[in-house]
Amino acid sequence: MRSFLFLLGGNRRDGNTETLARHAAAALPPDVGQRWLRLDDHPLPPFQDIRHTGDGLYPVPEGAAKLLADATLDATDLVIVSPLYWYSVSATTKLYLDHWSAWMRVPGYDFKARMAGKTVWAVTTISEEDESVADPLIGTLRLSAEYFGSWGGALVGYANRPGDILRDTGALERAAAFFGPGAARRASRASDPAPG
Repeated sequence: MRSFLFLLGGNRRDGNTETLARHAAAALPPDVGQRWLRLDDHPLPPFQDIRHTGDGLYPVPEGAAKLLADATLDATDLVIVSPLYWYSVSATTKLYLDHWSAWMRVPGYDFKARMAGKTVWAVTTISEEDESVADPLIGTLRLSAEYFGSWGGALVGYANRPGDILRDTGALERAAAFFGPGAARRASRASDPAPG
């Protein structure tokens, strides 16, 4: 059975990006599990790169790291919900992704193997009319997804001020079909995979 984990990377509760993600999630079938975690509510410690020191292995995560690692592994689909910040994901989202490097080196976690069957999606909002400004964010998430598993696509909406996403009727329409059949093959406003 499919289970979606929505990872909220914005620092504004009920912000435009979260609103767009909730519109997309509302169209999921009722038998599909949903879990929503706000990264600000589960702060991760700074990521330390110890790959080339000692045995290069990381300890079993504890606290917020354990909660997020376990939730990540329990889901079939991961939805990264991050506004566009300086042409990339939010700081909390980037830190979460950095911890993937640790979790894949925890003995017994089999993080990389267990990620192989998952699909990663992105939901974001931009404050400029030029949709290409989201390309770096989408590229980061697409390449990270493809390293482990598969890329579902990106849903991009336009919103500058709080509540603006509700005026982007095109984005709301795309949200209603975003996770539907064929979604991974369907272009969804600035979500085309880069060549290569």
